[in-house]
Amino acid sequence: MTSPLRTPLCDLLGIEYPIMQAGMGLIARSDLCAAVSNAGGLGVIGASGLSGEEVRDEIRRVRDKTDRPFAVDIILPMNVPVAGDADATMPPVPPPPAWLVEMWREHGLGEDMTPAMRVTGKLIRAQVAVILEERVPIFVSGLGDPSWLVPDAHAQGMKVMALVGTPRAAQRVARGGADVVIAQGYDGGGHTGRVGTFSLIPQVVDAVAPTPVAAAGGIVDGRGVVAALALGAVGVWLGTRFAATDEARSHPAYKQRIAEVGPDDIIITKGYSGKTCRVIRNRFTETWEKSGEEALPMPLQGARIGKKTHGAARELGITELGSMPAGQGAGLIRAVLPAGEVVRRLVAEAEAVLPRLAPGRPLAAR
Repeated sequence: MTSPLRTPLCDLLGIEYPIMQAGMGLIARSDLCAAVSNAGGLGVIGASGLSGEEVRDEIRRVRDKTDRPFAVDIILPMNVPVAGDADATMPPVPPPPAWLVEMWREHGLGEDMTPAMRVTGKLIRAQVAVILEERVPIFVSGLGDPSWLVPDAHAQGMKVMALVGTPRAAQRVARGGADVVIAQGYDGGGHTGRVGTFSLIPQVVDAVAPTPVAAAGGIVDGRGVVAALALGAVGVWLGTRFAATDEARSHPAYKQRIAEVGPDDIIITKGYSGKTCRVIRNRFTETWEKSGEEALPMPLQGARIGKKTHGAARELGITELGSMPAGQGAGLIRAVLPAGEVVRRLVAEAEAVLPRLAPGRPLAAR
């Protein structure tokens, strides 16, 4: 029996439900991706920062676990030229601030100041080459404009999706051939824009019609799914809810923090990456704000604070130091669950809401 939740996105991507798991860097790897796809949603590998061959390994691990559609998400920062030899002219990475080195010492992380690997044009080219070679069903640009690679992706039979935070950016990627525009509102975790989800979604829907739009930012349950569809979206893109799952590649301490926090515990900072990023408040964010330092532009800021800082919470459980992305909807999450169970609950909750809004009328008939 066809779910009343079925939308045109399901037909476009070959999935059962219009529920997509965000391509969260460090967190969304093969286990999470395959679990979501096997449950009928769209699983996504968060490949930002991985080498080309690491991306290939993750793709093949997913294919060992599922024969259903999945996606790979990378970032394409606009200040990182992809063509030519521009990497050679990129400025050097400054050393980390002294207070951060002291925090490393306190947590037994040593004083090695080797910067984190930064996103370069060479890295992006290697990632894209592998994604095209492997003919991944769907490519996602988690940041930046993918228009330059759309023709090659379409030639391989792939779909292309792009995250945006404004109607203008949405129009740009739609003109460039994106098959789906994912509009992420201010409510979302991780890198986020300035426009709230409820205001952004209908504006983007109107701006890029007939290109389909998916909604992101603060959606964590079935009520949010239905609300997004009512605003004109054909699907949803969820990060924080899937970060708090058994299969997410992150430390239990980070997952538990997501299940504990309230609205006042979540802030926006540029300290981790150089771009506005919504995270759970901790000692790092408080010290960064008190320092009065100006963040370097992405990707220099992320490289400056070091790999050990980025991975402290998600890999080591040092929640007072590491980045813990979380959206404003985290206050509705109260348990860490298997990813497949999250998909099933989202569907059941949404299907329970639908009859109260439009009895007997499936969404596909809209």
